Amino acid sequence: MEEQGYYYGTGRRKTAIARVRLYPGNGNFTINSKPFEKTYGTDSLKRIVLQPFQATDTVDKFDVVVKAHGGGIAGQIGAIRHGISRALLVADESLRPTLRSHGFLTRDSRIKERQKYGFRRARKRKQYRKR
Repeated sequence: MEEQGYYYGTGRRKTAIARVRLYPGNGNFTINSKPFEKTYGTDSLKRIVLQPFQATDTVDKFDVVVKAHGGGIAGQIGAIRHGISRALLVADESLRPTLRSHGFLTRDSRIKERQKYGFRRARKRKQYRKR
């Protein structure tokens, strides 16, 4: 997908979806048309997002533009990390073993279980009283 001048990857976690574009640049982060600090703020979240770049030594080689929606903050951060990893693969296929060994290419498929009838939540039952 280099024809457009960027590398694309879609990341998913829980119910969050992140569409990630990597442009050759110097490490700027834009999420939903805002800088990373304005969108999420915390350093620990930024560290999670930067993990694929640190594992592959490409920290200041790409500008990242993300459109994320659905889920909460943690789900979106995980989706962004997944999307960045997939976009890095499009940029350079030789990074696959490194990303795979760190577990960044595996989609975290844990989602909330549906609520069943006769139950209060997915598995919590109504209280039983003998008398």
